Amino acid sequence: MRNHSIVNEFILLTLSADPQTQILLFILFLVIYLLSLMGNLVMLLVIRADSHLHMPMYFFLRQLSFLDLCHSSVTVPKMLENLLSESKTVFVGSCLAQAFFVFATGGTEACLLAVMAYDRYVAISSPLLYGQVMSNQLCVGMVWGSWGLAFVDALINILLAVNLDYCEDQTLPHFSCELSSLFPLSCSDTSINFTLLLCSSVLHFFGTFILIVFSYARIVSTILSISSTSGRSKAFSTCSSHLTTVILFYGSGFLSYLLPTSGSHLEMMVSLQYSVVTPMLNPLVYSLQNKEVKTAMRRMLRRYVKSFT
Repeated sequence: MRNHSIVNEFILLTLSADPQTQILLFILFLVIYLLSLMGNLVMLLVIRADSHLHMPMYFFLRQLSFLDLCHSSVTVPKMLENLLSESKTVFVGSCLAQAFFVFATGGTEACLLAVMAYDRYVAISSPLLYGQVMSNQLCVGMVWGSWGLAFVDALINILLAVNLDYCEDQTLPHFSCELSSLFPLSCSDTSINFTLLLCSSVLHFFGTFILIVFSYARIVSTILSISSTSGRSKAFSTCSSHLTTVILFYGSGFLSYLLPTSGSHLEMMVSLQYSVVTPMLNPLVYSLQNKEVKTAMRRMLRRYVKSFT
């Protein structure tokens, strides 16, 4: 039996064993990653620069864009490196660090989506009291609470994983490091680790999902009570972008929990959708479906055009 002081590297699986396919995949995911960075940076810039977007809904959207930047930057650069590298290895310490930030950013995003659902509920059910209920102090507190809860939970899980011994099979059945993939490689007793990870998943994933469902149940009830068709359409349009983001996030999440950790192509595709594709889609969803964001982008574009003419 060897401990992790001897087994100091893991071998990551790749999406393809063919070198030419790996180069094509590298180009594809590099383009997606750059689009993700550009899209989320533009969202951050537009929301910060346009005073019309200085309200709770867009404060949370700015946090979501920052989270997407962080999450994709945790996983994608290492995946791109492995697509061009022959060794496909990662140090145990680096793998644990990546698993920590994947867990922390994913948990924070789950909490933030629940907070955004509550924000939409207040905006639709109590529009006249919206500014009073969703005060700056409450918004900042909910965001810090989301970050704090996720990071503390991730830290507890990682500290337990650091003490595990890793031996025999060094192949990680994934293109990135996640705790659920690390535990089967350990020759230590991981029952406590699995139990803690399960509790954390229930708290961050299923717990926040229940809160979102409850908020949207109240939202639907409020929308149905609106007499005019135009009023219903306007109320629903304020939720459509967030609802699309929730479906993308929790859809891939449910599939990843249902699929076994085996390194199958289907499992990798689900992980790619969450880690690579969704951070690129979220800015598009909010820019295409949200009239205020589109208007703010046009104003910013006109200002830049005028500054160069």
